[in-house]
Amino acid sequence: MKIKTLFIFEILGKPAEHIKDSLNKMIDQLGEQKGLEVVRRVVHEPKLIEDDGKSDSKLEKLEKENYVKQGMYSTFAEVEVETDNINLIMAIVLNMLPSHVEILQPTEFSLNNAELSGLMSELTVKMHKYDEITKVLMLEKDYLIKKLKEAEDKVNNFEGEVKGVDEKKEDNEHKKIDQDNVVDIEVDSEKNN
Repeated sequence: MKIKTLFIFEILGKPAEHIKDSLNKMIDQLGEQKGLEVVRRVVHEPKLIEDDGKSDSKLEKLEKENYVKQGMYSTFAEVEVETDNINLIMAIVLNMLPSHVEILQPTEFSLNNAELSGLMSELTVKMHKYDEITKVLMLEKDYLIKKLKEAEDKVNNFEGEVKGVDEKKEDNEHKKIDQDNVVDIEVDSEKNN
């Protein structure tokens, strides 16, 4: 039984020609998959990201402002594929991360427990990889924060030491000036006698 699926892939970057070329190359690679046929593809023209003032969260607003400042473009492609392998559809979802997936045909189909177990296993493996990456990144973040705090302490201590040296230097200069004045005063008083 053929499974007809619609994927929407989005891409963000610059320059505009590059992101369109990258999206086309990705679709070409998708079409090279054994047991899969790309039956329709529409790659839309890239558009410059503009700040429309519509953001759901502060983070989204900051991201959008950053994209606007950098002159980023976005585009998307609608890609319809046909295959008889549901595992291939799942692999595309997990590895290429489309922004939208819609099974167009058949409207109903059944899976045996081995097929469903295979799909769930694939999903589980991918989730474990993401979990591992997330944990490593969190550890690295904590380590970097610790190192930044240590560096900040060293800079603060160094500034204090430099300030202390500067204060001692200033004190020594004042003493020297005072000593010079004393010598001058002594020389003047000897001349007067």
